[in-house]
Amino acid sequence: MWSFPEIDPVALQLGPLAIRWYGLMYLAGFVCAYFFIRYRVRQTGLPLSSEAVADLLFYAVVGVVAGGRLGYVLFYQPGHYLRHPVEIVQLWQGGMSFHGGLLGVVLAVLLFCRCRRLVVGPLADILVMAACFGLCFGRLGNFINAELWGRVTDVPWGIVFPQAGPLPRHPSQLYQAILEGPVLFSLLALIARWRRPAWTVFFSFVAFYALFRFLVEFFRQPDAHLGLLGGGLSLGQWLSLPMLLLGLAGVVWSLRRGQVS
Repeated sequence: MWSFPEIDPVALQLGPLAIRWYGLMYLAGFVCAYFFIRYRVRQTGLPLSSEAVADLLFYAVVGVVAGGRLGYVLFYQPGHYLRHPVEIVQLWQGGMSFHGGLLGVVLAVLLFCRCRRLVVGPLADILVMAACFGLCFGRLGNFINAELWGRVTDVPWGIVFPQAGPLPRHPSQLYQAILEGPVLFSLLALIARWRRPAWTVFFSFVAFYALFRFLVEFFRQPDAHLGLLGGGLSLGQWLSLPMLLLGLAGVVWSLRRGQVS
């Protein structure tokens, strides 16, 4: 059993301005994503300048924030936000949904590609690989914030989190950081090396993420206001099931198209 390390959530205090580790983690994810997208764009010959890549990342960030927040509002606490609609825009209070964020990014990228008259598939394959950086750093930020902890456990690496009671819990944030970061990126990189049709990497990302999220949810503490739902599964697992089916169906569809990118 380990006690949670005392990490000050504020990395740097400049007068009234507090720079938090959580924000720095997201910044690191976006910076890594930007340089990776630039690298892959040059490697694949897509007609995108450095400025266009920056614009694309801006679209993606807006899609993540808007979709993630609206997804949380609709999937997790619709009743609460219906009674308190002003809180929907209070992002500093927390509350984001990956599934909603993914939908937001998809719509944002479709809009970007339409404005630039770009083919979506090859760019989507690059973006999901870049997303692994943001997912990994984001989960590390969750760990530093001592939030979204795991279920009670007796494993030797169990951690006693502040505000989570005296019992050790799974560090599920780190499980997700590893699976959604280096593991998922490595799998997608292997697929990207093959001569495969466009969209194959994108739908592989959808399927693998859904599988990893479904498995990690067995170790992650369910949301207190929801608990476990039908079949003893969490809401995250129920949302991941159709995502997994969509990903698998998309991989089959992309491979059957047979147009190598």
